[in-house]
Amino acid sequence: MNAVFGSGALVLAATPLGDARDASPRLTEALGTAAVVAAEDTRRVRALSTALGVRPAGRVTSYYDAVESARTPALLDELRAGRTVLLVTDAGMPSVSDPGYRLVSACAAEGIPVTCLPGPSAVTTALAVSGLPSDRFCFEGFPPRKQGERRRWFGRIVAEQRTCVFFEAPHRLADTLADASAVLGDDREAAVCRELTKTYEEVRRGRLAELAAWAAEGVRGEITVVVAGAAAVPPSDPAELVGQVEQRAADGVRLKDAVAEIAEVSGVRKKDLYDAVLHARE
Repeated sequence: MNAVFGSGALVLAATPLGDARDASPRLTEALGTAAVVAAEDTRRVRALSTALGVRPAGRVTSYYDAVESARTPALLDELRAGRTVLLVTDAGMPSVSDPGYRLVSACAAEGIPVTCLPGPSAVTTALAVSGLPSDRFCFEGFPPRKQGERRRWFGRIVAEQRTCVFFEAPHRLADTLADASAVLGDDREAAVCRELTKTYEEVRRGRLAELAAWAAEGVRGEITVVVAGAAAVPPSDPAELVGQVEQRAADGVRLKDAVAEIAEVSGVRKKDLYDAVLHARE
């Protein structure tokens, strides 16, 4: 047992996004006391420890996407034996688009204690500085890499009225913003947050079409995108929406799903819109 967490506990710890000074005192203490430190990148956690002036007391092992499933059983054995396991990722909170979910889920199933050292998160940091409504929001992880799947992905959130936050790789950002503009609308407000808390931090705000044109020139660094939610609209005449449904169907969306998406945005009944589409096809 250590003085901070008790024996046999899994400790999820948020790590700084870029500036080591954002680390909490509890993270520093945990690095110096945990029996096992499971890290997405062992080199980065050792560099962070050095910056914090602490040496990991326990064994440091890698725990990244490709080995997450294979290494979870061994970490569970450590926990069952009463040893504290500290789980950290490269930046931000474990299990939020980073390794951790499988281990937390397995601990919950066995009744193994799980606790958290809160701290930096790119999701909430980007939301806070975006200038977009933050009272209600959703997080969508990473968009698909292929354009067709990505456009269908945006189609599923076209009616979402909450502010949406997602991550993207810098080399795919321009294409992703272009697809977002095509599906969500050129005028949808958004913010691209780059290198949050780091030396070259940048927050670019504007309409999706403007941001897509800006990103086409090339963007580097860690990227978090925040997109305004859909505006509430009054019910429409189903016949006027047939073209939108057919466009979604042409993008590869099943007719039933396309009808559901457009009906939710427009406020019409799904049955009325479906009947209107069938009537138009006849």
